[in-house]
Amino acid sequence: MGLKEKVKALPASPGVYIMKGADGRVLYVGKAGNLRKRVSSYFYPNRRSNERLDQLVRLVADIEYMTTSTEAEALIYENSLIKQMSPRYNVALRDDKSYPMLKLTAGEKFPRLFMTRRKINDGALYYGPYANAKLLRQAVIILKEIFPLRSCSKLQKRPCLNYHIKQCLAPCAGKVADPEYGEIVSELKLFLEGRRTELLKVLTEKMTQASRKEEFEKAAELRRRIEALSAIRKDSVSYKPSGEIDELRRILGIERPLDIIEAFDVSNVMGKEAVGSMVYFYKGKPKKSEYRRFKIKTVSGIDDYAMMREIVNRRYSRLTEEKRPLPDLILIDGGRGHLAAALAELEKLNLTDIPAIGIAKPARRPVRRSISSMNDLSGEGGSPGGSESSGEGGEFEHIYVKGRKDPIILPKESKVLHLLERVRDEAHRFAISYHRKLRSKNFLPKAG
Repeated sequence: MGLKEKVKALPASPGVYIMKGADGRVLYVGKAGNLRKRVSSYFYPNRRSNERLDQLVRLVADIEYMTTSTEAEALIYENSLIKQMSPRYNVALRDDKSYPMLKLTAGEKFPRLFMTRRKINDGALYYGPYANAKLLRQAVIILKEIFPLRSCSKLQKRPCLNYHIKQCLAPCAGKVADPEYGEIVSELKLFLEGRRTELLKVLTEKMTQASRKEEFEKAAELRRRIEALSAIRKDSVSYKPSGEIDELRRILGIERPLDIIEAFDVSNVMGKEAVGSMVYFYKGKPKKSEYRRFKIKTVSGIDDYAMMREIVNRRYSRLTEEKRPLPDLILIDGGRGHLAAALAELEKLNLTDIPAIGIAKPARRPVRRSISSMNDLSGEGGSPGGSESSGEGGEFEHIYVKGRKDPIILPKESKVLHLLERVRDEAHRFAISYHRKLRSKNFLPKAG
C-alpha cells in the first residue's frame, strides 16, 4: 500500500499521527480533530509552500496513528509522544508563561493535578507545555473522571460536589485509604507519560484479582476506568505484522520464529452437520490456499471437545505421514477444555513441542451480587457444548497456555490481541460458512 492510499485510509476521527522516514525514524508527531483531513492537507498540491514543511513531506515514507475519543485527549498523547520520541521536525515550546502545563504536586499526603503557567523548583512533576489551553482544560476534566484526585488547595472537612459526581475520592473524609490513592497517582503518571498499554495491563490485573476475591464494587469501578481508557483507543496502522508476531513470541516465551500459525474451530447445531475448520496464517497474513475443512466423522451428538480432538488428529496425522512442514503455533478457538482436547491429540502424535494456545471469553456464572455485570469477570470454565467460546460471557479475552495456571489477559488495544482475534475470527468464519453450506444442501427439496 502506497503512502497516498495509507492517507486515504485514515479515519475521520480525532487522534495523533506519527510521520516516519524510510529508515523508520519518527520525523513528526501531531494531533488532529480529523486525522484524515489533517494529514491529507500536508499533501495538497496547492498548499502554501514552506521550506521546512516541504522537506518533511519529501521524507515521509510511512504514517501511523492513534485514534482518541476527543481532540483534548489527543493533545495529551501528542505531548507525551513528542517527549518520548524527540521528532526532528517538532518545534519545542518554551517553558514560560505563554503556554499552560499540568502540575502534579509533591510533598502532599494526597497529591493534586491542575493547570498552571508557572513552573517552579518545588519538586512537583510538570507535564507540557501545551499549545492549546482550551483543549487542555477539556483534557483535565476527562482525566479527573478516570483518575479522581482531589483538586482543592486545602483539604475540606467533608466531601464536596466533586466526590458526589465521581471526580474526587474524598480523602478529606477518609473515603479512600492512603495506599489506594497513591496507586491512582502512579496510574496517572503512566498515562501522562504515554505508557497506556502498561497502564491498561495494571488495571486489568487489579480488576481480575478483585473479581476473584468477590470484591465486585471495586472490580466494577476498575472496569469503568478501563472502559474509559479503552475509549481512547489505539489503532496503529501496521504494515509490518512481523512486529506483532515478535511481541507474541515474547509474551509466550517462544524463542523460535512464529512464521506459520494454524487455527482450529468447530461448528454445529445440536450436534448436527458438525464441521471443523483450519485456517493458515503465514507471517501474520492469511494464506487461503492452505485452509482446510473437516466434516466430523467420529462424533455423534453435542461434544465439541471430541470434535476438536478429531480435526486436530486428522490434520497432524496427515502432515506427519506426508512429512510436510508443521506449524510454529496452534491456536484453538475455545478455553481450557478445547485446548486440553487439542493437546491430548498432539501428545498422542508425539508433537508436544508445538506450542498451542486457546482464546475465549470467560463464561458467565450465576448472579450472586447486585452488581451482576461483574460476575462474568471471574468465570473461566465452559461446557463441552461450547459455551466457553460463545463470546457471551466476560468482556475481556482470556488466552490459555499449556502449563500456566492463570490465563493471559491482554489490554483491548494490544496489537498481539488483535492478531490473535483476527486469526481466531477467520477460523470461526470459515467453519460457519462450511456448516451453512452443508445445511443448505440438506434443506434442498428432493426431485420427485
